[in-house]
Amino acid sequence: MANYWAITIGINQYQFFQPLRCAQADAEVLNSFLVEEGGLLQQRCLLMTESSPPIGDISTYPTKQNILLLLEDLTAGCWQPQDHLWLFFSGYGVSYKGKDYLMPVEGNPELVAETGIELRSLMQSLQLAEVNTVLLLDINRAFGTQANSPVGAETIELAKELQIAAILSCQCDEFSHESSELGHGFFTAALLEALRSGNATHLADLDSYLSVLTPELCQHYWRPVQTPVTIFPSHQEAILPQSEIESHKEPVKAEPVIFPEESFAVSVTAPALGATTPPNLPKTQNVTMWGEYLGVETTLGSQSPSVNLPNFIPIGKLSESQVPGSQQGQYLNQQNTPTTRGEGFIPHVPQADDSPLPENQTDPPLWKQFLFWGGGTMLVVALISIVILRNQVRYLQVKQTTEISPSSPPTGTLEQNHSSASETPPLTPRQQTPSNAQVSSNSESKKRSQAVSELSRMSLRETQASDLSKAIANAKAIQPGEALYKQAQENIQVWSRMILELAESRAEKKEYTSAIAAAQLITPDQDLYSQAQLAITQWQLEAKQYLSNNIVIDAAEALIRPGQASSYNRAIEVAKRVPPGQPGFDRAQKSMNEWSRQILALAKSRAEQGNIEAAIETATLVPEMTGIYEDAQEAIQKWRATQKN
Repeated sequence: MANYWAITIGINQYQFFQPLRCAQADAEVLNSFLVEEGGLLQQRCLLMTESSPPIGDISTYPTKQNILLLLEDLTAGCWQPQDHLWLFFSGYGVSYKGKDYLMPVEGNPELVAETGIELRSLMQSLQLAEVNTVLLLDINRAFGTQANSPVGAETIELAKELQIAAILSCQCDEFSHESSELGHGFFTAALLEALRSGNATHLADLDSYLSVLTPELCQHYWRPVQTPVTIFPSHQEAILPQSEIESHKEPVKAEPVIFPEESFAVSVTAPALGATTPPNLPKTQNVTMWGEYLGVETTLGSQSPSVNLPNFIPIGKLSESQVPGSQQGQYLNQQNTPTTRGEGFIPHVPQADDSPLPENQTDPPLWKQFLFWGGGTMLVVALISIVILRNQVRYLQVKQTTEISPSSPPTGTLEQNHSSASETPPLTPRQQTPSNAQVSSNSESKKRSQAVSELSRMSLRETQASDLSKAIANAKAIQPGEALYKQAQENIQVWSRMILELAESRAEKKEYTSAIAAAQLITPDQDLYSQAQLAITQWQLEAKQYLSNNIVIDAAEALIRPGQASSYNRAIEVAKRVPPGQPGFDRAQKSMNEWSRQILALAKSRAEQGNIEAAIETATLVPEMTGIYEDAQEAIQKWRATQKN
């Protein structure tokens, strides 16, 4: 009978790479799942992390030597042909000269071939051992990327060539991300939820779940999307002990809840994924997670508030075009499956109702129309009265002047008429009538001053969106017909505008989370609601772009080695991936210009030392699209002229 084995490796604290936060936790939670819920024996599930205990006298500290030694011992003395192996690695991977490497704890990006574990050699050894391997690699890290050399391409080709089942956490041109909220990487979070659904005992099932769960999970937590890559061997078998699972599996099918019921503005820390069965339950109940005991909800529940998440597609409502062939019926049939509430790995958090206004919204009440038209009529009457009074004053002044002046004789000369006219006292200068815009501006200014004064009276701050929201709630409590109702409605309009202005100000500073949180305080019954929703949609897009572009720039900065011109050039090549016009491009452009100046400074330093050839080679690394390019070309011409002399 074939045995099932597992080796889970997770490394957080590297000696030469940026530390990771969740790799060790990912390995630990998968190891625990396979033992407690997946049907594998404890002695056949081997864990290798910085804190894992030794196996007898064999260290499990994840160095290159220890990893290879463990694999050799298992191949020589434990594994039998047709055994099954889960090999999970969460850490850094590097592509060097077209070859993919797993980086152990002492892996050095400057000595990849010497310190890394070559995947070609590893996969060939597994093929020779004749074990049915499921290779799970979470290695595409932003800080481990070499310029123009994304890891994973060779691994995919090797898996196809050697007929080894493999799942990579993302596409070659994507990065794998971790979540402090989940306490795990997004790939591992989706993997565990798929396995706990009870319907991922075969590779095709697991791929169907991961291809949907992982991108949706990334989008919900505002990380760049990553889509796992699965390589299928020609002959597929169950990836978990099928007989043991079926003996405990209940007919109830559970469908995973991917996301918590929360709004974007709420920050929630989820419990660890590694929630296990209570120790006082028998072994048979540990395995029933595939059915009823640890099942999860198939829907968000009839009593749950509505969730309005961008791009959220519940698994139970996928169209046929979104689910691979053999899984269409399985997914679609789960829509009407009775729900079984259990422990999901993300908590439920209530979300405020932010549904859009109904299309059949009724006309405003009569009193509002009366105020609108009555106010407009009064304004027009006031303007007409001002014009009439102005003309009347002018008429009286002219009449008074005519009565005081001597009458002109019939035979008077032109000079006398001119003299008479000169004795007329000057008219009062014409007064300017304020325009409609000025009147409106003065009115709005007065309303705003009144609203701000009311905030001060309530000890609320005009610079805090939450305080403005409290003021609006207080004003809404004033009912029609009360003395202060009209003033309260005017204040609500002013405070809503102030909230939107605060949100816009935060978005300009790239503080998208707080900007969206502020704009969400504008409720559907307010006039600015539609404008706020449009702004939120735009800021959500910009937030994704900003986060993704900053990750790229951070990865570029991690490549730099002071005093090494080629490292600055590699960093510039990575930073070029940030598209012009997107949030974060200014930072990328500024960084590339600074790195170009460093390259030119190194070139000048080498020229001063008399190494003209090295100076020229260094200066040629300055890219054409940077601001220092012309200075570099001028220096190159100067140094070449010096060589000729």
